[in-house]
Order: sequence, then C-alpha cells, then structure tokens
Amino acid sequence: MGLVYADIELINAEDTAVAERGFIDQSEIRRTKVSAIVDSGAYMLAINEEIKLQLGLRVVDRKLAGLADGTTIGLEVVGPIEIRFKNRKSITTAMVLPGNSEVLLGAIPMEDMDVIIDPLRQELLVHPERPYIPKMSLK
Repeated sequence: MGLVYADIELINAEDTAVAERGFIDQSEIRRTKVSAIVDSGAYMLAINEEIKLQLGLRVVDRKLAGLADGTTIGLEVVGPIEIRFKNRKSITTAMVLPGNSEVLLGAIPMEDMDVIIDPLRQELLVHPERPYIPKMSLK
C-alpha cells in the first residue's frame, strides 16, 4: 500500500468557542486547509511549527514521541484543535513536529471521526456503513 493523503481543515477550537460567545466574528476564526498523510500506525495528529503559529495554538503539554527511524524526541502538544474531513469533525490536541514537516493524521482522531482507509483506492473515506453520523464504541 502506498501513502494515503487526505484534505483536511484545521481550526483553532478556542477561536470557535470565543466566536460562539460573540467576542469575535466568525471570519476571525483561525483555520487552514492542508493535505495530511493518513497513518493508522500513528496515534495523534501531528502538525508543524508554521501551522501552530498560523492557528495561534497554545502549548498544553510536552510529550516524548517515537519516530519511524527509532529515535525519540520531545515535542510540544498544542490545542485544542478541530479537524474537519468531509462531514466529520474531531476536537483534539496535536504534537508539533519541527520545521515544515508534513501534517500527519493518526488513529485517534480517525476513530473519533469514524473514517476508514481504503487501501485499494488509497484514500480516506467516511465509514460507508455510517455515512451521515459517526458511531463510537463505548466499551
């Protein structure tokens, strides 16, 4: 299976909350559209420093991350950040990769949005059995 990419929108979830309370206009919500590598072997959303600054995300934690080459590095965790894909959304945190690294969409937000990877077509899909509303498992 080759690399799978998905077009997603990333939104500063704190801006959305402030706009809902009427303190800023909807047009002031910081957002960006990106093409993300879809990786069910990764846990979280990972963004780069440029996106962190563009969205004005605050640092909420720091964690160690194991990279594909076997190294471990300490990374900032920022958020809250809303991910939108087609008719799905998830609010989560994101690890910040150095420099201009590619955005990576991991398993936790994918599970939350109830999306699947179609390896034959090499694309991310809204779960075909639940096209209108995501289903979550509570067990």
